[in-house]
Amino acid sequence: MRKPFIAGNWKMHNGIRETKEFFARFLGMYLDSSEVDVAIAPVFTAIEAAKNACKGRRVYIGAQNMHMEDKGAFTGEIAPGMLKELDVDFVILGHSERRHIFGETNNTIALKLKKAVLEGLLPIFCVGETLQERENEKTETILREQLDTAFNNLDAKEVSRVIVAYEPVWAIGTGETATPRIAGDAHIFIRNRIKELYNAVAAEDMRILYGGSVKPANARELLSVPDIDGALIGGASLQPDSFAEIIKISLEG
Repeated sequence: MRKPFIAGNWKMHNGIRETKEFFARFLGMYLDSSEVDVAIAPVFTAIEAAKNACKGRRVYIGAQNMHMEDKGAFTGEIAPGMLKELDVDFVILGHSERRHIFGETNNTIALKLKKAVLEGLLPIFCVGETLQERENEKTETILREQLDTAFNNLDAKEVSRVIVAYEPVWAIGTGETATPRIAGDAHIFIRNRIKELYNAVAAEDMRILYGGSVKPANARELLSVPDIDGALIGGASLQPDSFAEIIKISLEG
């Protein structure tokens, strides 16, 4: 049985003050449970504030990105070791906004993924297709390319330290949501590909999250799909009550 993983990606929202205000409310609504993993990725400058707010609570705090090098002339980047100094628990890699706005390639993301695993950071590795790719019936081709490139340098032990998030690009921040069938089919494809690349145990143990306009109104329907093991949540994770409600729903399944 795979434990649900509910993660909030705050993107470029909530500075230190807003982060403190969020947790002051959220931690009063969320009752710690060993039956679900709860995680939030705030902006870099608010990571320490988030960690301090969650001391002694079952909430993982992570980062939204990292570089693959330990140090160097990489203006505006942050190294894995620097994240470890902040005691982060996980890092989001390959998010569609990093791919499509900042031009990150499958090869770049693969290097980051390998580095995160080697550094002991839990990666949430994002994959997904654009609307045009879906309309051209290339969803599986795109997912296969993203998975194969990223996992090319990971062995079975290393891949066991990775969480995958399926995020159809056309459903991110648009209000559109993949139907449970569409999302479920993609998750089944991803799990089967992991089995082909590694083995049945690796595939069965892999937690695969859905990301794409998840909110309390659709969370129950999505999280009831057998191969959906949690959610990577954007906008709804900025609201303490909405995020707490989605966590509650995940425990009811």
